[in-house]
Amino acid sequence: MGFLLRIVLATALVNLAPAVAQAKDPVASPAVQKEFDGFIEKFRAALKANDPTAVAAMTQLPFMNDKAISDAAQFGAKTYRTSFTAKNRACIQRSKARYEREEGKTDTYYIFCYEDIFVFTKTPAGFLFTDISVND
Repeated sequence: MGFLLRIVLATALVNLAPAVAQAKDPVASPAVQKEFDGFIEKFRAALKANDPTAVAAMTQLPFMNDKAISDAAQFGAKTYRTSFTAKNRACIQRSKARYEREEGKTDTYYIFCYEDIFVFTKTPAGFLFTDISVND
């Protein structure tokens, strides 16, 4: 009986393998990709210039729903200074963004840099920098 069970399980795994092999990362529509490409180009230019005000203008404020970070000056003092180090700015410049379609059909891109994940979300106002998460 044990041998028959192994054969059934092996057959099931062989039948599932093509479906698993075909699973791919989600792909943004050409329009969404084009919109994000334009946004990230401007965002990276602001980082290259080390311009916290320009980055804040491309950020959803209050940042991460923190009322203490509700304008460009607060963002610059509390978030930009600590999260956009030279090392992270360089990483964002060279790293490829990863696309995902979140619950509620929200288009989101992530850039992974060391201990941080920088999150960019499509909003009614276009793409905005929306979150920094811990890369675990």
